[in-house]
Amino acid sequence: MTGIPRDRPGEPNPLHALTLDELRRRTSMKWRTHPADVLPLWVAEMDVPLAASVVRAVTDAMELGDTGYPAGTAYAEALAAFADKRWGWDDLAVERTAIVPDVMLGVVEMLKLVTGPGDPVIVNPPVYPPFYQFVTHLDRNVVEAPLGPDLRIDLGVLEETFSRAVAGGGRAAFLLCSPHNPTGTVHTTAELAAVATLAERHGVRVVADEIHAPVVTGDARFVPYLSVPGAERGLSLMSASKGWNLAGLKAALAVAGPGAAADLARMPEEVGHGPSHVGVLAHTAALREGTAWLDAVLAGLDENRRLLTDLLAEHLPGVVHHPGDATYLAWLDCRALGLGDDPAEVFLDRGRVALSSGIPFGSGGAGHVRLNLATSPEVLTEAVRRMAAAGPWTSGPRTSGP
Repeated sequence: MTGIPRDRPGEPNPLHALTLDELRRRTSMKWRTHPADVLPLWVAEMDVPLAASVVRAVTDAMELGDTGYPAGTAYAEALAAFADKRWGWDDLAVERTAIVPDVMLGVVEMLKLVTGPGDPVIVNPPVYPPFYQFVTHLDRNVVEAPLGPDLRIDLGVLEETFSRAVAGGGRAAFLLCSPHNPTGTVHTTAELAAVATLAERHGVRVVADEIHAPVVTGDARFVPYLSVPGAERGLSLMSASKGWNLAGLKAALAVAGPGAAADLARMPEEVGHGPSHVGVLAHTAALREGTAWLDAVLAGLDENRRLLTDLLAEHLPGVVHHPGDATYLAWLDCRALGLGDDPAEVFLDRGRVALSSGIPFGSGGAGHVRLNLATSPEVLTEAVRRMAAAGPWTSGPRTSGP
């Protein structure tokens, strides 16, 4: 291929690259769910052009007609190399991986391996709403172990929940969100090792959703769950989807600890037919060649976090926000604004800004919203101004700007 530039160090901020008019030409969920006068800062899609390495991989596949079924271990090899270089994790064994359609369908398959119908699956709310939806649809029972006031795992609550979950002698699993969505919390080595100890003590199997692992900024360091002592029987789901904006090119990897290899080997062979072959090619290219692009995005997200903090202080000082070190999502406590349990509804109705309602995130979600930071500073600024104009102290939404 010619004409497609290569990813390179010092790339310009991809969050500055696209205009609102260009973004509105997109036909994905983010841009087609709401009318054109709404600024969409809700679902986890980034307002960026794709990394050149991804574009090149997909374009090459189209030119070759390489659109068949996925095969081989290139994706796992690319992830292993990325994990070694990025996180210092040199123990991701390719032979203990399997491709799955996406992270949540992979979660379902892993839960099938270690639990049965009616078994409890523990989650840490407020947490990604599909945890509730997929687990319930799988005929497992969601059991909550809420985060502490500091938005970190409350180990005391977790141990008590583990104990109750297995009190009848049955099986149980802990669905760990790491890094945590929506709070952006990056779990430490000590926290994850404590989780592993508790899980082994109570016979609870850990399935870790680590889809946001590449999206960690600042001085924080992502710690793979399977890298901590005691996590040998754990299972993890990883993907390049969030880091490189590849939700429409579905592919993910299930990774087993040494003590879970036999479990992963029981996964039905046909599950591996579900991922997109072109998705696998795109994810592999992202992990191998797209790190300069990723670093540019992460720098832009850091800038947007600081900008959001300043904008809230100026326009919505009643909103409580503890910036996380991971994901491109911000968890906003709007209870002091007097907008009821679902401020997202008010912000949409009166401010024409689409945010994710906190209610589906489980206990602790009422009165909160989740805001997607992965947009341009101009759109983010206008969105907060509209939000500020949406409260009961105003007669209508602000309509100037983008």
